[in-house]
Amino acid sequence: MRSPFVRGVISFLLPGGLLFAAIAYAADHRTPAFWLHAVGGIYALVAVVAALLLGWRFDRSRLVFATVAFGLGLWLLNYAGHRFDDLSWIIPKAVAVLLPLNIALVALAKERGILTWHGLLRWAVIGVQPLAVWALVHFHNYSWLDLFDGQPLPPQLLPALRLEQPALLAFAVALLVIGYRCLRHRNPMENGLFWAVAVSGYGLLHPPFPDLTKAFFATAVLILIVAVIETSYSMAYRDELTGLPARRALNEALLKLGGRYTIAMLDVDHFKKFNDTYGHDIGDQVLKMVAACMAGVRGGGKPFRYGGEEFTVIFPGKDCDETLPHLERLREAIADSGFTVRGPDRPRKKGDKPGKGAISAVKITISIGAAERDEEQRDPHEVIKAADKALYLAKAAGRNCVATNSGTPLPTRARQTA
Repeated sequence: MRSPFVRGVISFLLPGGLLFAAIAYAADHRTPAFWLHAVGGIYALVAVVAALLLGWRFDRSRLVFATVAFGLGLWLLNYAGHRFDDLSWIIPKAVAVLLPLNIALVALAKERGILTWHGLLRWAVIGVQPLAVWALVHFHNYSWLDLFDGQPLPPQLLPALRLEQPALLAFAVALLVIGYRCLRHRNPMENGLFWAVAVSGYGLLHPPFPDLTKAFFATAVLILIVAVIETSYSMAYRDELTGLPARRALNEALLKLGGRYTIAMLDVDHFKKFNDTYGHDIGDQVLKMVAACMAGVRGGGKPFRYGGEEFTVIFPGKDCDETLPHLERLREAIADSGFTVRGPDRPRKKGDKPGKGAISAVKITISIGAAERDEEQRDPHEVIKAADKALYLAKAAGRNCVATNSGTPLPTRARQTA
C-alpha cells in the first residue's frame, strides 16, 4: 500500500503534470508542433466553450473566472498581433503580468457563485483591467506602463528570457501562492490551477507563434476541466468528513468482487453517548481519527465509510482467517491511539494552564464483525448482513474486539492480561 506522501505526490502530478509534459514535448518536436499549429485555434475554442458550459452548468465559479481570464488573454494577444501601434507591444506584456496574478486571485477565492454579488465583483475586476491598460496607453501614461516591462531587479539575477522581469515575478508569485494552497488543501482544483499557470507561463516563454500559444492556453483550460471533473467525482464517491470512499463507491466495489473475499463491518463503541456528552463537532473529530487509522489497514483491505459511525473494509481474494490479524492490528491501533477532548476554555497558547473545560485521554475503541463469502451467503449484501451479525456478537461480548460469523469473538489484549 502506498504511503500518504506517495499518494499525495501522484495526485499532484496527475493529470496536470502529465498534460504539462505532453504539451511541452509536443511544442519542442517538429511533427507534433506542426499539428499543434494546425489545430491550435479550434483546440482553444473548444476548450474555452466546454469549460464555460461546464462551469455554468455545475456553478463552478472558479472554473468560469479562470477560463475567462485565459480566454480574454488569448483574445488580447490575437488583437495585439493585428495592430502596429503602442497597444501592439504593451498588450502582450500586460497579459503576461496580469494573467498569472488573476489565476492566483481565483485560487484564493471561494466558490461564491457566478452571478451573485461576489461574482459580479469578480467580473468587474477582470473587465476593468484591459480598460485600464487601454486608458494608460491612450493618455500616454508611460510611467505606469513601465510596470509591465521594467527591471525591478538587477538583470544578472534573472536569466534573459522572452518574458520581462515583471512577468517572471508575477508567475513566480502565482506559483508560490497556489503551490502553498496545494500543500494545504490537497484537492484537484488547487492542483489544476497550479499546472494551468505553469502551462501558460511555459507557453509564453516560447517563440510568439499565435497558434502554438493558443494550444498552450487551451491545455491550461483543459487541465482545469479535468480538475472540476475530479472534484465532482470526489464529491460523489468520497466521504467529505473522513476522506474515505463513500457508500456509492462501496456499492460499485461490491459489484467487482470475485468468488473469494471477506467483508468486515466496524462500529465506534458508545459513539451516540460520546456525541451526547461532548457534541457533534468532537464526534466528527473521532470519526476522522478512526478513518485515518483505517486508511492504513493492511492485508489488501479497502476501507469505506458505510454511514454514521459505521465503516466497512473489503478484503478481495482473502478468507476470513487471513484477514483477522490485520483487523486485530487495526483495532489495537485505534484503541492505543488515544483521543484528547479540549473544552471551550482550552489553552490558547503553548504554556497556558488549562481551564476547567479541558479534558484529556478519552479512550476510543471499535468493535469489528467479519464474514467471508461461502455457500450460504454468495451475494455481497448477504455477506455484509453476516458481518453485521458478527458485529453484534462483538458488541455483546463487551465491545473492543473482533468477531466472525462463526460466533467466536477474538479476545482483546486487555482481556488476555486481565
